[in-house]
Amino acid sequence: MKLTLLISALLLFLIAPADQDKYHRDRQQMVTAQLEARGISHEPTLNAMRSVERHRLVPPAQVQYAYEDRPLPIGFGQTISQPYMVGYMTEVIKPTAGMKVLEIGTGSGYQAAVLAEIVDEVYTIEIVEELAKTAKSRLEEMGYPNIHAKEGDGYFGWEEHAPFDAIIVTAASEFIPPPLIKQLKEGGKMVIPVGAPFTTQQLMLVEKQKDGKRKTRNLLPVRFVPFTRN
Repeated sequence: MKLTLLISALLLFLIAPADQDKYHRDRQQMVTAQLEARGISHEPTLNAMRSVERHRLVPPAQVQYAYEDRPLPIGFGQTISQPYMVGYMTEVIKPTAGMKVLEIGTGSGYQAAVLAEIVDEVYTIEIVEELAKTAKSRLEEMGYPNIHAKEGDGYFGWEEHAPFDAIIVTAASEFIPPPLIKQLKEGGKMVIPVGAPFTTQQLMLVEKQKDGKRKTRNLLPVRFVPFTRN
């Protein structure tokens, strides 16, 4: 039995495209050097980021940089966040199977894909039409039936699918949008960068308590693209 498994693994290695094998190694190294080395330890998050093919969610000119420790441009003044930040924001909400999560700012679709590896349902909203269409198409090609994507103004959330167990906002808002607080389940968590555009903002954790009140905590200084409105 062990010999059969060994032969099967060897055959898979031999027939796997060289570039795919390279990207596999890059993902493992990314997780080890950029996430675990900086204290991220939530195993579902680490496993998700070992799995998601980030190179398929960046423009062709950026593929060679897909697993580097930095954000990358994806067009229209937007970026895909650096892997560490995606891992950090994911770990903060403590995603688990059975959860329904809302993401504001689909961008390339990378954060949504990471969440989709862990939770049951991901709802993601992107205001830039071209990015929304591209991300939706790529995520479908990559086989994520549990990601529901639409174009729209994320300020208003996605009320018909609320309440959400958690919300991740990937653009900096000058204040926390009240509709998102309303759509967060009691006991749920939201992570959002808050502050003025093009300055250092504060990544904040918002927890909705059982009585409906909210508890906020500053996590760390960040720089995100602005929260765009219609």
